[in-house]
Amino acid sequence: MTLRELYQNIGADYDQALRVLRVEKLVDKHIRKFVNNGVVSQLLEAGAQMESARMFEAAHAAKGVCGNLGLTALSDMASQLAEEYRPGNARHMSDEDVKAVLQRIETVHDAMAEGIRQYIEG
Repeated sequence: MTLRELYQNIGADYDQALRVLRVEKLVDKHIRKFVNNGVVSQLLEAGAQMESARMFEAAHAAKGVCGNLGLTALSDMASQLAEEYRPGNARHMSDEDVKAVLQRIETVHDAMAEGIRQYIEG
């Protein structure tokens, strides 16, 4: 499987990752690290405790990492939570809505991570 095929299989944007990282070798390096980098796990942990400051920081970090790697579905959902918990912003989502977004993040992340593991195992 090529790196581009991996991106197609996991529903990610290879061209976005290449625009940001500029070299396919770097895209490959960082997508391999994504499985164990913990950025999504930190967001899920913060969500379990519903701590506003931690939620913002974790969601903002996940948005950036996922966006840079072209993992747009994850980046978009993390962005939604970052804006929900951005200091100074009024909350518009219920806790149940936030938990539903976190559940979707976990589901999408797990599916992407499995695809990346299959790519790594080659």
